[in-house]
Amino acid sequence: MENNLNLYHIFYTVAKNKNISGAAKELFISQPAISKAIAKLENNLDTKLFMRSSRGVTLTNEGVILYEQVKNAFMAIQSGEDQLHKIATLGVSHLSIGVSITLCKYVLLPYLQEFIRQNPHITISITCHPSMETIQDIEKGVTEIGLVGIPSNPGHLLCYEPIKEIQDTFIATDNYLKNLRIREGNGKASLLSSANFMMLNKENVSRMFVDQYLAAHQITMTNILEINTMDLLIELAKIDLGIACVIRDFVKEDIENGTFKELTFKRTIPKRKIGFTYREDLPMSDSLKKFIDFIHSFSEEDNQMPQ
Repeated sequence: MENNLNLYHIFYTVAKNKNISGAAKELFISQPAISKAIAKLENNLDTKLFMRSSRGVTLTNEGVILYEQVKNAFMAIQSGEDQLHKIATLGVSHLSIGVSITLCKYVLLPYLQEFIRQNPHITISITCHPSMETIQDIEKGVTEIGLVGIPSNPGHLLCYEPIKEIQDTFIATDNYLKNLRIREGNGKASLLSSANFMMLNKENVSRMFVDQYLAAHQITMTNILEINTMDLLIELAKIDLGIACVIRDFVKEDIENGTFKELTFKRTIPKRKIGFTYREDLPMSDSLKKFIDFIHSFSEEDNQMPQ
């Protein structure tokens, strides 16, 4: 660009006001200085931009072409300044969160409710993936922060903020278990070989954890039905379809009110941690910093979950 931005700004202001005196008042410079700047721009472009008359100035055909482009450029600059002003005064920004459907429903929503109340001008986008896909998105920089089941061997690239311990368990309705005993008897071996066990897909972090537990204790299940989401596992268990492997916290009320019975093995499935994860090595947006501070504020209160 051969001409400096100031010349185009003067040209834009004169064209917008349709006279030099109005432009001079808006720009706080003298009319002769404006006339000199326009003459310089016309000379540099070797093009006449204005036609002058006693009533003011009008654009030539060439001037109209240039004005439309310059107008768009200055409107874009103004829009950028307005956005920066909103960020500075209102805290307007964006945060991208990755989470599984199950953790979103049972764990993330209470956090988001309180965070949005405190930061109403931060827009949030949520991508629902299994934990492993969320971790991959964060590693690639596609997603800023995720709520995941923390892997047993987390890598060094990501920072993890544990917020809660959860425990996997097997549940079924009393009706399903009664009918199973009528058909197969009460033996543990018959239960493992004949019952319909419903579990998440093998790629799911929860499933991987439970599979490791089963393998470590030589527990083999013959009939396994794989389901995509834990909500569906719970609903299928409620209609007596089989024994579902779920997170205990998410069916605690159903166990307490007798909707489900809990099946126990010789050793209880160990608890595991879920938490937020993000890349500490990348520059953080203001919204991400605010969210991480928000997480820490609950950690400082003995990991109290927001209600």
